[in-house]
Amino acid sequence: MTYKETAEWMFEKLPMYQQQGKSAFRKDLTNTVLLAKHLGNPEDDLKFIHIAGTNGKGSTAHTLTSILMEAGYKVGLFTSPHLKDFRERIKINGQEISEEYVVDFIAKNKDFFEKNNLSFFEMTTGLALEYFKAEKVDIVIMETGMGGRLDSTNIITPIVSVITNIGLDHVQFLGDTLEKIAGEKAGIIKQNIPVVIGEYTVETKKVFEGTAEHKNAPIYFASDLQQTALESDLKGAYQKANMMTVKQTVDAINQAGEFKISDDACRLGMLSVVKNTGLLGRWQVLQQNPMVICDTAHNKHGLNIVLQQLKESTYDNLHIVLGLVNDKDLQEILSLFPTKSNYYFCSPNISRGLDVSILAEKAAEFSLFGNSFSSVSDAYKAAASQALPTDLIYVGGSTFVVAEILNLF
Repeated sequence: MTYKETAEWMFEKLPMYQQQGKSAFRKDLTNTVLLAKHLGNPEDDLKFIHIAGTNGKGSTAHTLTSILMEAGYKVGLFTSPHLKDFRERIKINGQEISEEYVVDFIAKNKDFFEKNNLSFFEMTTGLALEYFKAEKVDIVIMETGMGGRLDSTNIITPIVSVITNIGLDHVQFLGDTLEKIAGEKAGIIKQNIPVVIGEYTVETKKVFEGTAEHKNAPIYFASDLQQTALESDLKGAYQKANMMTVKQTVDAINQAGEFKISDDACRLGMLSVVKNTGLLGRWQVLQQNPMVICDTAHNKHGLNIVLQQLKESTYDNLHIVLGLVNDKDLQEILSLFPTKSNYYFCSPNISRGLDVSILAEKAAEFSLFGNSFSSVSDAYKAAASQALPTDLIYVGGSTFVVAEILNLF
């Protein structure tokens, strides 16, 4: 098969949570353990930083990758979901895995995948682990898919674990309280392995401290650091907390002793994240006059920060291209959005996309009014045709809306 055919087979044949939702979700490590054994347990030969959390995982993972690159290491990076191409999920020093490697891996293991009914994420985790071992990386930055305790990535033993923050998201899988969700994320805390907590609340701190004590894991709270603002080329307001998490993690890595990161490497890495790693979709300015900004924030915790930054931005008129997936609490999400805006409602082109008529009807209950469109592309084009050079167009609500808009630029 060609790469295009291989990618299509992966998306069509393997259960994929991002596309299908609950029916594709596997809250079990059995298949991942089986696949790892089939591949010769490549995780046993790799060093890891393991990252979980509701928001900020991607920014934290990419920034740590950039810093370790500046320190001279060969760094594997595993993140999800992808925005434009599947290969974004698996990178070494900012370079995506080759099409040929993906094709060969699927061809070699296709029968095994089908026989054991592996999910898309289980297969992708195995692919990443085998690739990083084959390429002899020095260290892997590994981001969980969802949760932590029973996430496919949780077969690894890292040198440092990181939990960025806890918010109410994916409650149907992880629990309906901050404590329950924190308990699932805390599942990546390993025996005697240091853990860095980015942000915490009274409820979640108790969970993290209890798990760390049980596992004899040294615990560090990044938000308690007495640290001046850390500069980064990532410009979203929420990056301040992420950079604190990164700085505390760098300190923990240095204390662990296997890797050495200088202050200069840390500073340069924070300032070169996009250049070094190709990170997309985080308060990303796509054009000027009118300014067009997209952001992948998609839950209450993330959107609250992004919309506050939008409120503080300078423009004459605000245009919002908005699409959501169908498993979100609409009241919780829509209540955050400003009423003084022109709305262009749409639905991302996936089976989980929330029907645009339902979105528009519910939005009206919160005095959010606008027109509905059959695609993200049409919604954006309508916004662009109405916007003056001094206006601002914001595109978001879902990672998948951002993915589609990036294909237009």
